[in-house]
Amino acid sequence: MNKEKFLNFRKEYPNFYYRKFQVIDNKNNFELIFTFEIPGLAVFEPKTTIDKKFIVNSDYNYISYMAFNIGLVELISYWKCTCSPNVIIEAGNLDSYQIEWFRKLYFYGLGEFFYVNGIDTNIKEFMNITSVGEKINIPALEYHGAGNLIAIGGGKDSVVSLELLKDMDNTCFMVNPKVPGIECVKAAGYGDYLTVKRTIDHNLLELNKQGFLNGHTPFSAILAFVSYLCAYLLNKKYIVLSNEGSANEATVIGTKINHQYSKTYEFENDFNEYAYQYLNINIKYFSFLRCLSELQIAMLFANYKKYHKLFKSCNVGSKQIPWVWCGNCPKCLFVYIILSPFLTKKEMIEIFGNDLYEREELLHTFIELLGYAETKPFECVGTYGEVRYAVSLCINKYKDNLPFLLQYYKNNYPLALEHRYETDYNELNNLDDDFVKIIKEELKKYV
Repeated sequence: MNKEKFLNFRKEYPNFYYRKFQVIDNKNNFELIFTFEIPGLAVFEPKTTIDKKFIVNSDYNYISYMAFNIGLVELISYWKCTCSPNVIIEAGNLDSYQIEWFRKLYFYGLGEFFYVNGIDTNIKEFMNITSVGEKINIPALEYHGAGNLIAIGGGKDSVVSLELLKDMDNTCFMVNPKVPGIECVKAAGYGDYLTVKRTIDHNLLELNKQGFLNGHTPFSAILAFVSYLCAYLLNKKYIVLSNEGSANEATVIGTKINHQYSKTYEFENDFNEYAYQYLNINIKYFSFLRCLSELQIAMLFANYKKYHKLFKSCNVGSKQIPWVWCGNCPKCLFVYIILSPFLTKKEMIEIFGNDLYEREELLHTFIELLGYAETKPFECVGTYGEVRYAVSLCINKYKDNLPFLLQYYKNNYPLALEHRYETDYNELNNLDDDFVKIIKEELKKYV
């Protein structure tokens, strides 16, 4: 059905326009407003608002240049409702390298969207990008940044970064902050943080209700460009993410389809190359936890007790007030699995409300997380190997008194204890020496 919609919408709405962007310099914030249009259907004007807290640099021309680039990523959320074959950039001008760079981001960042909607296309045919706007000159700036801008989401990963980097010069940064992130930042000892508010245009939400195409887009790519602008404003040297090495594993076995594409090492490298060529100042964007697995991050997080009742990662539960662990989704079960070797059953139940290993209705999700189904769940979850390892550790830990899911694993699959994940170090990372030293010193505690 959606495949037919894809073909019909492309015929009915052949063109998508990035018309313009605006930067409004208010007393307390900068507003970035983007105008996109699908002729005959809708005009969209999403907005990103950045607080002026902590701001050191404020060259308006540079902010405008970055706004143009942010709009190039923002547009994909609106393009996807019709998948118009032609994208016309009127807001500025791209050279051939930039066109191919964004084409790659769009295609692989929409891998899950295409897969879930049954859309069969390829990187050459899915979109034709034409740039017809005036060239925006990159301002020549003298820039000497210092310190870290740390992206916070409210999950265990960013907490580990906060704890390990607590002796450095840090500023925390959140897009559309929610209570878990705010509480974790406070618990880490930070009195304040930089806030970015991203607003979705209501016309897109209406089209979604009407049955236009919808699905996952690469939010972390938007975060990359927005955080780069914020790092400039705050005069930071590093943008610190907390994406683990596990993010590199494909969601659909044997393909490049990855729910976490814009969290991968490949995208991180692509973005830094783009920044080097086109963003004109020396800020490094990298994941501090890239050298670690999800299991190692859980191992470290287990020691930070003050956050255990504060952190949240459940996307379903995030739609409720207060944010809760729903206990029914793949993300809840994954976090439960990956933490369970390092905490007592009582501690786990205090966090999640019940023992998820006893939930028979989670069996199919359990099998997907283990890698014995066609795909992983389309969530930010760890590799098959570390899930099997965590489950195997728990089977040995609980011995004969096994809850339902652990007993199912023991009855059907071999224990996976050959490889010890606790002391791994993934060399595919972009950590400078100071950051490497911090990680390796911490891992020595677990040898």
